[in-house]
Amino acid sequence: MTAADRPGAGARSAAAPGTAETAAAASAADRAAAVRGYRPEMRPGVLIGPAVLRGPRTVHLVKHPVSGATFEIGPKERFVLGLLDGTRDQDAVVTAYAERFRRRLPDEQWIRLLGLLGTRGLLAGAPDPAPPEPPPAPANTFWKGTRRTVSDAHRTASRLHAIMSPILGPWIQIPLVAASLVMIVAVLADPPAFWDGMLELVTRPWVLVPFAIFLWFSICLHELAHGISARRYGGIVTEIGLRWRFPTMMMYCTVDNYLFLPGLRAKLVVAAAGAHVNLVLLLPFALWWALLDPADPARPPLTGALFIGIVQALSNLVPLPPLDGYRILSHLVGAVGLAPETRAYLLLRRGGGRDAVAAYPARARRVYTSYAVTAAGCVLLAVAGSATAVVLLVTR
Repeated sequence: MTAADRPGAGARSAAAPGTAETAAAASAADRAAAVRGYRPEMRPGVLIGPAVLRGPRTVHLVKHPVSGATFEIGPKERFVLGLLDGTRDQDAVVTAYAERFRRRLPDEQWIRLLGLLGTRGLLAGAPDPAPPEPPPAPANTFWKGTRRTVSDAHRTASRLHAIMSPILGPWIQIPLVAASLVMIVAVLADPPAFWDGMLELVTRPWVLVPFAIFLWFSICLHELAHGISARRYGGIVTEIGLRWRFPTMMMYCTVDNYLFLPGLRAKLVVAAAGAHVNLVLLLPFALWWALLDPADPARPPLTGALFIGIVQALSNLVPLPPLDGYRILSHLVGAVGLAPETRAYLLLRRGGGRDAVAAYPARARRVYTSYAVTAAGCVLLAVAGSATAVVLLVTR
């Protein structure tokens, strides 16, 4: 008897594909039920920044607490991440999403988001992703380079913060800010005096050299001030070292999670801390200057030194990269990559890409146009001021 002649053989053979399809459908249904019942939780320590402008988009920066990898998400993804506390399943998230955005979160988008978070190690229990490859460090040369000077920068910044913390409160810092403003107004109120003082200073090497050394240490303390103030707000200092560009050499201080510090105030304080310290270091000289008799021969070079110190401190507040003023302005307008994104926007406008420009919301167009005008004005003022200073010093 052949297989075809056996009773039921044909029926079993015909039913096999249907059975496989049924099993596959059941398996898919089980997976969907498992996904629907899964209650994801974000990994502890994940840093999520506030909404910032990046080109035509509004984004949030997300940072892995172990690998340090950073990436960007949109406002809708940020909303979903805020719901992942281990108590909500897919239905609860979809319901909250619909109430917030008046549309349902598609199943495929939910699954894709979970896969992305798991791959990046941002969900509780997920393995750590491999840390991003650091860019190759350029070889140090006589002309330029960097060198770490502290093996554990965060520990050093923490120790300095502990030592300085008694004087970092507002009851001391606000009067110092007020005293600095009084000093600036008093010195800049008499232009002929500070121009004559600059000429006196540059023509007296025995005064100029010690002042130049003081100014160099002031700039070093400027960098440490960024790290100490960041430590006060929970910042992590990753590097302290020296950077040289012949013939200059300056200290640098790197804060790893600067963009994730809590609140706008913390970022503004950290960005302005360096210039604040530069001005505070001038206050003892300003007091000496104020107590000197106007006819005292030490007053003119001291006036010139104060003027140069004030200009050096305030120049860091100019909103051009990489100065501190650029960071301050970026935080105030809520944008990252302000200068390059402004350049990209202007190139689109110049190229006549109307569709591309139309993708920018009104706020983005205002921000980038305003910054372009501001940056151009700062450059013109800097050039005009430098030329005027040279002419006045040469002709006096």
